This record gives sequence, structure tokens and C-alpha cells, in this order.
Amino acid sequence: MPAVTPHFATVPYLAVVADPDAGRREFTTAALEAAGFTVKTGGDAASLSALLDEREPSVLILDSSLSDVDATAPVLVLVDLDSPAEVKSVEHAGVRDSIAKPPAAKELVHRATALINLVSRRNEARQEAETLRERLRQVSAAVRGTNHPQQIADFVVRGFGETFGADRVWLTTFDDDRVPPITAQWQRPGLAPLPEGLFTDEDPVRRTADALWSRAEALTADGAFAPLGTGDVQLPAELAKLRAAAFVAVPMGDGSTSLGIIWIALLNSPREWSRAELALIQHVAGNTAHGLIQSHLITSQQQVVKQLQQLDKAKTDFLATVNHELRTPLTSIMAYLDMIQENTSDPVSSEVHQMLDIVVRNTERLRLLIEDMLSVSRNGHEQSPLHLTPVRLARTLEIVTAALRPLAKVQNVAIVMAQASEDQEILADEVQLQQVFTNLVSNAIKFTPGGGQIDVVSLTRADADGTRWATVSVSDSGIGISSDEIAHIFTRFYRASNAMSGAVPGTGLGLAITQDIVQRHGGRIDVTSELGVGTTVTVNLRLGAHASHGT
Repeated sequence: MPAVTPHFATVPYLAVVADPDAGRREFTTAALEAAGFTVKTGGDAASLSALLDEREPSVLILDSSLSDVDATAPVLVLVDLDSPAEVKSVEHAGVRDSIAKPPAAKELVHRATALINLVSRRNEARQEAETLRERLRQVSAAVRGTNHPQQIADFVVRGFGETFGADRVWLTTFDDDRVPPITAQWQRPGLAPLPEGLFTDEDPVRRTADALWSRAEALTADGAFAPLGTGDVQLPAELAKLRAAAFVAVPMGDGSTSLGIIWIALLNSPREWSRAELALIQHVAGNTAHGLIQSHLITSQQQVVKQLQQLDKAKTDFLATVNHELRTPLTSIMAYLDMIQENTSDPVSSEVHQMLDIVVRNTERLRLLIEDMLSVSRNGHEQSPLHLTPVRLARTLEIVTAALRPLAKVQNVAIVMAQASEDQEILADEVQLQQVFTNLVSNAIKFTPGGGQIDVVSLTRADADGTRWATVSVSDSGIGISSDEIAHIFTRFYRASNAMSGAVPGTGLGLAITQDIVQRHGGRIDVTSELGVGTTVTVNLRLGAHASHGT
């Protein structure tokens, strides 16, 4: 190693010399001070420890008898080469070297300076490596922070270009179902972009990427105008024609095959790529592949969701049209039935009257089914707003129960009402609120066997914060619902298994519609049930409050 003469701009190197031999200590001190060092000395372990406590030196120059010291500074040990014990004493962790004693002044200065420079280079290398890691961590974070494929690719090529001081960075994916077709490039200011459609044939670059991916390697070259490649892994001719002085090509892949490739090039500046740099580049390339795969999946899912929304709208439009077309003739049928039943000039026989009652009941049932489907078709759409007015809850419940008592009588089921002591008033859409309780009471009638009873109870309660609620519960003594099915009963078209096996009529829409109306009024609906015992549905509506959702 050639001699290195230290150059001190402002602050000289600090050397700590520890040697029990006073003459040698003075000689070492004089040689270092003549070279521009600041020197502090000690003759034993205690004085050495005190010096190290004061300040971290640039270098330690120690006699072998004092060399067993734990220090971060580099250590130059004075050794008697004829003493095996002293030679062995230099076998110690850390940055250290040894020199025969007594040393020559010039050699002593050179070896001390070389140690200092070695530590300085190592520190600079560590700092550069940490800076590189931090920059590439930021690139990976940017990749993870977006689901847009082009943004991911743009972040990567720009990040690599700026991190490595490159001239060009180019990224492309291959024709693959796992990733979107995408190309991105970055070039230093002053360079024209590469032409669009750089590769007329994808196969050569894909073969290169597949070969690298299968070996978990990157293709690198340095020196004046790098060759196409080595062995059977060749840089694609389109990139080789760009005559890069140094480059690295790294594959992006998943599973057993590659998905794309990234090329980083320095056109005029040869350089070597360290293992740490290649490992970090491959790590970011892996994150890029994962990000592109995820973004492609998310984009595909968004497209599916959009198509489902379009299908749902088409279904809603169809239901609305069909409902309109069904309601028109049904209205005429019901009107003529009423006229026939009310005709006193030419009354029908009792047998015909019974048949007409059956027709009327089934027509009413058909009307309710059509109304349910119409509610479903409007659910969540602006064309069915809430028309809020002050509504007396007791009156609404009386209207509903009065309308349904004839049906309950046919089923031999009693309806018992227990009203709240106060006159409860809520701000609600009265028509839709009547539909809520009509659905609940008619459900209770359907599922309660003959001889059973339905209790309709309204109460007033208050929360700890003073909020007051009207609570209406509809309880039946019917067949009940199993605990594992309760969570599903508000799902459209869902019907409990015992309702299906018992051939109880219904579409599975009533409770879904009921829950939607209650929630749009800012309320809550709960269900408790026990098989063979009965079911209680409880509706909570805020007294005197506006609906929490759009009116």
C-alpha cells in the first residue's frame, strides 16, 4: 500500500498512545506530532481508560500489554514479533493492525493513517448503503400506497433513476393475465424518451426475464460499452443497441414465470453493482410485481362491481316496469270485485259470495306482493323519498290492526294491543310506517297457528343522554326462528327453513323492506325468537326526531 500523508483542513487527527515504556512512548508521540496528529498518552490501563472516557480518538496506538481494550476506534498494536504471546494478542475483534516494535517513524504514521482512512471509507460505505436503502424503501412505500398500475410503474422507474443516478430506466410487463399491459420509462433531463413500442417482438425480452427469474439473478455489465450479456442470458438487442456503459436488468415475476423486466442504464459512466444494491433492486422489483398483480385484481373487481351495478339497475328498471304493468289490470279487477259484492239490486248467492271472498283475499295478497316488489325496485333510489309529517303512532297501529283483524279472524288468531300511556308522536312517512307494521303483523298472523295470540305493545323509553324513543314490539306465539337463521332474515328473498318446509306463503321481501324503511327513519329493528315458542320483532323510533337519511 502506498504511503498516505494525512491532510488536516481544520481539526487534526487525535491519537491516544498507551505504552508502559516511556522512551518508546515519547518516540511514538514525537513521530505522530511531527505528522500533524494531536497526541494524548498514558502508561497503564487506568490512564488509558481515563483518556478514552474523555473523547473518542481517531486511532489508538497501544503496546501489546494494553491491547485488550474494547474500543470503537481503530487500534494499532506494537508487537514483539519474537514473542508468540504478543503476536497472539492482536487477534481481537474490531479494526486493528500490528506493527513491530520499535517502529520506524514513517511506517508508524503511514499505518495509523491507513487505519483511520479504512474506518472512514467503511463509515461512508455504510452511510451510502443506508441512504440507498432509505430511498428504495420510499419507492416501495410509494408502490404500496397506490392501486393505479401506471402510477406504480412511474414511481419505480423514477425512483431507480434518481437513486442510482442513471441515464435511463425502462419497465415493461408481458402479455399475462396476472398483470395489466404497461410500459414506463424515465430518462435524465436532456435525453429524449425511448420510442413507443420499443420491442417489435416480445419473445426475446421475455426469454431473458424468464432465464433470470428461474435463477433468481439480475443481468449486469460494466465497463466501456457493455456486451450483450454472458452465457445463455442475453440482453435484448433493442436495449443493447443503446450502448450502455453499465446496466442492470432485473425480472419481475410471480410463481414460476416472469411478468416483466426492469432495465437501469448508465450510458457513459462505467460502474460496478454491489451485492447489496442488486439485492435491494430485486426486492423493489418483487414489490412492484406484487403491486401490479394487486392493482390488476382490484381493477378487475371494480369492473365486475360496475357491471353488477349496471345489472342491478337493469333489474330495478325491469321490476318497476313489470309492477306498473301488473298494478294497472289488478286495480280494475279489484274495482269490479267490489262492485259485484256491493250490488244490492242483483245479489249473488252465498256460495258465489264465498268464492268472491276467496278471490278478493287472493287479489289483496297479489297486490301486497306487487307492492313489495315495487318497494324493492325503489330501495335506495331517489325516486322514493320520505314524505315526513307528524304521525301519531297510536293511530297508525290502530289502522294497521283494524285492517288485519279480518285476516287474523280467518286464521283463528287474536290480536291484542297495549298502547303507551302518552300520545306518542314521531316525524315519519305515514304511508311507509303503516307498511312497516302491516308487514310485521301480517307476518305474525301467517306464522301463528290457530288459537294463538299476537301482542302489539308500544312503550316510551329514554337513553342516558335524554334521547326519547317509541318502542313498538310485535310478538306472536308461532313457530319461531332458529338462532342461526336470525342473522339472515333481513336479507332479500331469504326465507327460514321451517317456513319453506311448512309451505307458508311469502317472498322473503317483507322484513328486508321493513328494515330499510325503519333505518331510513333513523330507527332500529331487532328480532328475538325461539323455535316452537314464538318471535318478537321490536321497532325503535326516535320521538319527535327527523329521519337520519335523506327525505
